[in-house]
Amino acid sequence: MTNFLQADDIEVQNFFHESRKSLLELAKVMKIDDLSEDFLKEIVIPISLFLHKQFPKREKPYFICFTGGQGSGKTTLSFFIQKVLNEVLHRPAMGFSIDDIYKSQEERRTLAKTIHPLCYIRGVPGTHDINMGLDLIDQLTNANQDTEIKIPSFCKPEDKHYPMEDWPVYRGKPDFIFFDAWCGGAKPLPEQDWLPPLNPLEIEEDPDGIWSKWSNKELSKDYQTLFSLFDLLLMIKVPSMDFVYESRWIQEQTLAKTVTNPILKKKIMTKDQVYRFVMHYERLTRYILEELPTFSDIVLSRDGDFKFSISKTP
Repeated sequence: MTNFLQADDIEVQNFFHESRKSLLELAKVMKIDDLSEDFLKEIVIPISLFLHKQFPKREKPYFICFTGGQGSGKTTLSFFIQKVLNEVLHRPAMGFSIDDIYKSQEERRTLAKTIHPLCYIRGVPGTHDINMGLDLIDQLTNANQDTEIKIPSFCKPEDKHYPMEDWPVYRGKPDFIFFDAWCGGAKPLPEQDWLPPLNPLEIEEDPDGIWSKWSNKELSKDYQTLFSLFDLLLMIKVPSMDFVYESRWIQEQTLAKTVTNPILKKKIMTKDQVYRFVMHYERLTRYILEELPTFSDIVLSRDGDFKFSISKTP
């Protein structure tokens, strides 16, 4: 693996021991009960060191995207790497998710009335406020060491942004901005090869493809402007669409552990609801699984046992 250190390299071992305690504490906060130290030594530390060495300090922050299907682990990986960069390698890093820049319920309700009822359901291209993300990147790029910037934060159980006064604040100017997005780097599907309805959701609610083709057109617009800013695209490739369904269910169960508000707990989805929800993403997710590895800079493969391996490097 060009430019990537192996788990048994002395440099990896040293940085692992230096960061182990803080990474395990982070896992505890994130309610990860079965964190593998091999994952830290084989994936987290080598990628952190690669970014540190290959992206030397400059005036403009590097914009790094982690992409992959729902529940693939991109947000978790991003948090661990940010931890190593910040606390061990002393490279300021922060991150945000495409889930934090959703359009409001009011905006999606308008789309649902004027285009198709499924436009109200958050998640697919067309339901994000891409300008919110571009503005945040611009603020971070033009920041100085004393600048305080509010980072958008979205509450999934309530399906709305937290009040702005409760958004986390990032102080300073980062060397790295991490962005996790299930469709990060994706290009629109060619309509001449458009497939008929793929799952029960599309059969029952979008048999003519009005909604799915609308979302595909939205992906060709501001999303491509945002994606063009990436300095590096890392993809977590999972074995199949079935794996995405199961992973998203595991993610919902983890969310249930972190939610303490009894009202919000009632809004946690059941397994059937999760599977129905993922059907909204299936058409583009299948295309991503097939096409995105070819133009991703780094590809991590994740097998059926949730074990990671690095399968493509720059």
